[in-house]
Amino acid sequence: MTWIPEVASSLASKVDGVLLLITLMSLVFFVLITVVLVYFAIKYRRRSEDEETPYITGSEPLEIIWTVVPSILLIVIFIYGYVVYKEMRTPPKDAIDIGVQAKQWLWTFDYYNGKKTINELYVQQNRPVRLVMQSDDVLHDLFIPAFRMKQDVLPGRYVQEWFTPTKIGTFDIFCAEYCGTGHSAMLAKIVVLSPEAYEIWDKGVKTAEGAGVASLPPAELGEKLYKEKGCNACHSVDGTKIVGPSFKGIYGHTVELENGSTAEVDENYIRESILEPQAKVVKGFQPVMPSFKGILSDEEITSLIAYIKTLK
Repeated sequence: MTWIPEVASSLASKVDGVLLLITLMSLVFFVLITVVLVYFAIKYRRRSEDEETPYITGSEPLEIIWTVVPSILLIVIFIYGYVVYKEMRTPPKDAIDIGVQAKQWLWTFDYYNGKKTINELYVQQNRPVRLVMQSDDVLHDLFIPAFRMKQDVLPGRYVQEWFTPTKIGTFDIFCAEYCGTGHSAMLAKIVVLSPEAYEIWDKGVKTAEGAGVASLPPAELGEKLYKEKGCNACHSVDGTKIVGPSFKGIYGHTVELENGSTAEVDENYIRESILEPQAKVVKGFQPVMPSFKGILSDEEITSLIAYIKTLK
């Protein structure tokens, strides 16, 4: 039995490295300070009632040492931690997007191939995955100890985390934020399959390792909604300008707004533009788009975003 969870993702050992560095430094200084404290307490103790306490003026070299050395160590910890944190927050471009919905008290996972699973997330070994997450009700937190991944899942906006699973097997998923009476039962599993087993699961064939429920893929549903909900009347998909900006190639780019500021077109920007279209109007266009709040569900908005991502 180990004192930390097993390592099952490419980032887990790097997170452990930061933790180990901080722990060892803390332990060394704890022992050093304790030993020196006890030594000084014994050596310089008052031996008689009439003994005069010595007047100590300080030591400039000593003060420089105990200021400079901890400062250098803190800088080392910061740089090491920042490098690992930046990698954790920057998913690779070839990562597979999987939608995650958190609700009291279960997890649902939406895949690019149209499958949907509840409380079971299926991924392929050595293939990077980006989870695009939102909550249907209150604050939740998706925590995968074996992957060292932990991210608050918020209502009303998208958040993300990514990982590359390196070990085949089944691992625990917890909600790490108290979310009501059923919080302790909000448990799920992440199933890491070999490339061969994942291909079988991806095609919808049931295996001993599990299979999902098939439906229309998010991007295809988004294309259908784009036509059915009237988006095509104002937004083209070929780069031409109609009433609003074209959807072609817009995702991942920075747009200039009417107020002179800029915004990156990501999941949260698109969601806000659908629900509150007057909040960030692109320069050169009129604020004429109506709000689709109450018209489109979260699943439909997610599907529209998936479709827009394909328009490169």
